[in-house]
Amino acid sequence: MKGGYAGKLLFVDLTKGTLEEKSLSEKLARNFIGGYGIGARLLYDRMKPGVDPLGPDNILGFISGPLNGTGAFFGGRYTVVCKSPVTGGWNDANSGGFFGPELKRAGFDGIFVSGASDKPVYLFVKNGKAEIRDASALWGKDTVETQEALIQETGEDKLRAAVIGQGGEQLSLLAGIINDKHRAAGRGGCGAVMGSKRLKAIAVRGTKKIPVANPEKIKAVNSEIAELMKNGPTVELVKLFSNFGTGGTTAGAGMSGDAPMKNWGGVGVVDMGEESITKLGTFSFDAKYNTKKYACANCPLGCGAHYRVDDGKWPVGETDRPEYETLAAFGTMTLNDDVESIIKCNHICNRYGLDTISVGASIAWAIECYENGILTKADTDGIELTWGNGEAIVAITEAIAEQKGFGKLLAQGSAKAAEKLGKGAQYLQTVRGIEVPMHDPRFSPMLARTYQYDPTPARHVKGGLGIADFQSPNEVKYKYGGRGQVDMAATCHTEILNTSGFCMFGGFSMPPDAVMRLIEGATGWDFKQEDVLKTGKRIMNMRYAFNLREGQRLTDDANQLPKRCIGEPPQKEGPVKGIAVDIKKLGEDFCQNMDWDEETKIPTRQSLEELGGLEDVIQDLHL
Repeated sequence: MKGGYAGKLLFVDLTKGTLEEKSLSEKLARNFIGGYGIGARLLYDRMKPGVDPLGPDNILGFISGPLNGTGAFFGGRYTVVCKSPVTGGWNDANSGGFFGPELKRAGFDGIFVSGASDKPVYLFVKNGKAEIRDASALWGKDTVETQEALIQETGEDKLRAAVIGQGGEQLSLLAGIINDKHRAAGRGGCGAVMGSKRLKAIAVRGTKKIPVANPEKIKAVNSEIAELMKNGPTVELVKLFSNFGTGGTTAGAGMSGDAPMKNWGGVGVVDMGEESITKLGTFSFDAKYNTKKYACANCPLGCGAHYRVDDGKWPVGETDRPEYETLAAFGTMTLNDDVESIIKCNHICNRYGLDTISVGASIAWAIECYENGILTKADTDGIELTWGNGEAIVAITEAIAEQKGFGKLLAQGSAKAAEKLGKGAQYLQTVRGIEVPMHDPRFSPMLARTYQYDPTPARHVKGGLGIADFQSPNEVKYKYGGRGQVDMAATCHTEILNTSGFCMFGGFSMPPDAVMRLIEGATGWDFKQEDVLKTGKRIMNMRYAFNLREGQRLTDDANQLPKRCIGEPPQKEGPVKGIAVDIKKLGEDFCQNMDWDEETKIPTRQSLEELGGLEDVIQDLHL
């Protein structure tokens, strides 16, 4: 390969204690790009259906993309893949920071971990050499303590590590994986999978030069992106994200109907009010706590910030600015406008390695159960779970993190909690057991199609027109029919963005063909729009095939969005008054353009044959 890849994959068996290097073939890279594309292909090849997600036969993968470390703007993201212990199907979780590029500089495009150790271990990789090391002294430490201890132990002050906190150690299904102290591959229980393997961390350090086929091409695209960021049509949005991060949109989302309220059952302007919603916008509190901005690898935007809180009820000291999803999950979803309580909850989740979306949403579910007498103080260990009660929300977040009392039950997510209690299922806002994220399909209906039809259900960063439709006029975004081809194309484009290691926030200010040209510059391939569609479809089908082989169908009841999320019944007041999302029509249009059978929603034999590289899938699915 001319460039874009380190050219090697590392396979680790923790049961046997073995390490095996394999070359990354150009065919695999070309067909599946990187990230969850390569991850889906290899996990499908190497795992049998029906394995226990928390058993040794599950494989946990950490995969970079071809743009990582090439100098391409926004090219700093990597992906974690596994079988999800939450959904029982395919899982991928995306994260920024510096881990992805460092993994490649350390000599590997991806690391795949199988088996389970009988004691805590971590994997140390430096310049093409890897070893399994004892992590007994790290077990029990939080994510920040672990990363600092790894730097001390290895003597590598530029070390990058992906680690679990106590949440992953204790197999919480809400556990994610944290890198660079404040960036998270959060969703789907991947932290629990890592904990089940007794793998505390993967620590990488590299000085290897990543080959780039055409550096000048990448520089040219970077220049175009920089110009659009300064003078393009989205310059105000760029400034908002650069100055205030994703949380800069929280107030607007709460007022417009984008941010779900009161466990998806409320109306922001009615149940919370403009004054309280405005408090949740980062611009309302950033100056008080912000100590320093930061950016991920090769990012010209810089949407992150370090905070410091030294007084008040929850003086957490150094911490990180909460993102939009966190502000909504612990704010609008629970009608809580106490910003310092949200900063505290965010701090707890980051330290323990927990997914803020699912933690906040699970608490909102519990509050509604409490309101309706399904839960009492006796169930919640005396915590008064009422709407807008910041102190109670912090207390239950701490209980979840420490897995104490009621928190131990809620640490497995709202769906598992309802199942164990035998009640409260009517208030769940989940798809296949995972909590729906903080963007409302009643505000942008195409989100419903993404949440329900992506192989990783309930994800806002997956493909389609959901996020893209935020700025669309109502006559466009509420059109149920005739948009399937554009939705399919947008999905394929997002598959390429994600698997290449490109951040979706780069999409604010990039030429339409930017990622294609960046991939060409990195790899030396000829990569055009037709390649985006064909490769994107192949990757989407590969991930979906994993679920189909596990016996999961899009037509299953478990795969359907909760009625509240799609306006059944419609809200009677507020910005999305009267909206009922026609998910059936959106799904039919999408399936038709993906070449999936209209009734079964399963890919057709002809479509998979035309895509190529999926011959075994055709055989396995008996097409």
